Amino acid sequence: MILDDLSNASLYHGLHPSLKEALDFLEQADLKGLAPGRHAICGERVFAGVDEYQTKKPEAGFWEAHRKHVDVQVVLLGQEWIGVGRVSDMQASPYDAEKDLLKLEGHGDRILMRPGLFAVFFPQDAHMPGLAVDQPEPVKKMVIKIRWDAQDDA
Repeated sequence: MILDDLSNASLYHGLHPSLKEALDFLEQADLKGLAPGRHAICGERVFAGVDEYQTKKPEAGFWEAHRKHVDVQVVLLGQEWIGVGRVSDMQASPYDAEKDLLKLEGHGDRILMRPGLFAVFFPQDAHMPGLAVDQPEPVKKMVIKIRWDAQDDA
């Protein structure tokens, strides 16, 4: 997992070409002006989804991870806690390959996401996004999906 300021995004360009494409998008796009919906970055290999929602109490959330994609998460408006942990420390439900979703049971820590930060979740990183800081509040968030099982195609 990576958690850092958007101003430091270029420090991570060398990790993988597709991650560089995602981070370049963060540096060049008008993030606050992005409309909800899907935004192409590099075809099906790298794309962004922008969503607006109400944060929720932790008991309404669930732990998740992905095997085929890396998530780059950026809160554009508002703030939320994201639960973070290691997949290897949790119990997994059967993997849903169609949704690229591995639901998990367990415990972890949390990070505060607010505008100006980005978090990268790799396949070994469990996360529980969208958690209320104090009370539920509206959030606008972008999640960039990077096809990680196709790394060699980059």
